[in-house]
Amino acid sequence: MQRLIFQLCAVLMVVSAIVSLTACSNGEASETAQNVPVEKEYIVNVKVEKLTPAAITDEMMLPGETEAMYDVSLAAEQEGLIEWVGVTEGDSVEKNGEIVRIDLKALKAAKDRADANLRLKKHQLNRRRKLHDGNVLSREELEQAETEFTVAKTNLQEAEVNYENGIVVSPVAGVVNKVNVDPGEYVSKGAPIANIVNIDQIKIMFNVPEMDVRFLSKGQTAPVVFDAYPNEKWEGVVDFVAWKADPATRTFPVRIIVKNDDERIRPGMIARASFVRRSLSDIVSVPLFSIIDKGGERIAFVEKDGVAEARTVTLGVISGDKVQILAGLNVGDNLIIAGQREVEDGVKVDVR
Repeated sequence: MQRLIFQLCAVLMVVSAIVSLTACSNGEASETAQNVPVEKEYIVNVKVEKLTPAAITDEMMLPGETEAMYDVSLAAEQEGLIEWVGVTEGDSVEKNGEIVRIDLKALKAAKDRADANLRLKKHQLNRRRKLHDGNVLSREELEQAETEFTVAKTNLQEAEVNYENGIVVSPVAGVVNKVNVDPGEYVSKGAPIANIVNIDQIKIMFNVPEMDVRFLSKGQTAPVVFDAYPNEKWEGVVDFVAWKADPATRTFPVRIIVKNDDERIRPGMIARASFVRRSLSDIVSVPLFSIIDKGGERIAFVEKDGVAEARTVTLGVISGDKVQILAGLNVGDNLIIAGQREVEDGVKVDVR
């Protein structure tokens, strides 16, 4: 009897242990199930821009160098002593304003002698004509008097020219950039006297490639910036387009004119002008930053039904921060312009 009770107790202990182990196993399994994270769906926040018909300007920017509108180097047309210098560097001069006088006293004396001699020869000619008319003077003697009068007249004209050449004047209004002589200095004919520049307007010369010169014409406007004034713009007007290429550079010289009322622009400054090749309208245009280069392919992403869709695009004209799309995008597409570098084709997106 005692043995039976002992066996029964042993069985109960085994059953109790099994139940306890099962309960522990279920508890661990439940706890493990609670600790396993649930994988969330990957969604990228993006910003889109609906594409509409746009316009863009095809421009080219070229460098050029400024020149004075007039840059005149004056030279002596008469040798002699510099009697008077009327200007210094920086002075303003009017058109026909006197710059220097060369040996003017001697030239005036020569002119006065030639004038007096002409009056004498004229008087002698008139007297001999009367004598010839009265058959007192031969034809040969009259012709001699006429020749002497002609020579005297020519001598006076030459003396007057020499006198005028002794006064060096500026052919243009402008500013004296350089004076090459001093009073008392002797100069020969052709010696440099002074340099006069006029910068009320500025010329700028550009070398335009042969593929682009066809887009330019006289009277066309072009915005101009100068390295010295990078935050300002001037308006230039095309004044000349060469008909013949420069054989050394194979480019066509183009000249534009810029008003310079405040005289801040000086000859020799570097300028950059934007010339319009053509204006395009009713096209697809997108921000340059929205285009991604992947392995040599240009990719743009559009949002369609909450999903990013990759498009291979063909680029056209670039103007500033915009670029023309020749193929790959259409009007009405929702172009992703923020978050485009975080998405891939087929990834779900949330438009913000």
